[in-house]
Amino acid sequence: MIKIHVVVDSPKWRKKIKNIDKYFKLKQRKFNYHYNSKKSIKEFTIFLTNNSGMKKLNTKFRKINRSTDVLSFPLNIRLKKNIYLGDVAICFEIINKRSLKSFFAHELDKMWIHGYLHLNGYNHANNKDFKKMYKKENLIFKQLNH
Repeated sequence: MIKIHVVVDSPKWRKKIKNIDKYFKLKQRKFNYHYNSKKSIKEFTIFLTNNSGMKKLNTKFRKINRSTDVLSFPLNIRLKKNIYLGDVAICFEIINKRSLKSFFAHELDKMWIHGYLHLNGYNHANNKDFKKMYKKENLIFKQLNH
């Protein structure tokens, strides 16, 4: 079971998705319907920021002085029965630009699922890992959007 915490750092997010907390509660409910593990609750935070905030994070933690679409900060610490997986930061402007060819919610879902998988140890360091992660990402995306 997962529990998603949402922190909104930029008001632009609330203009695109009116009730962002309700939006993620629905995603959380759908996710838990498909992946109902009663062993423990896995919690993580989605930090919705803008280009400036993302650039600061990318510079501080990856030494890359530019914005990026998504960053994951795995922690995996046990808090009683729960496991806190870590944080996923997502950049508004990049998601918004990509949504010109699709839908904003579609791009947002792709990014937080991608970040969530990184928190769970998935990576795309090589082609084999990329294919494995991409397959899992698409499976989760389809389940949450049907």
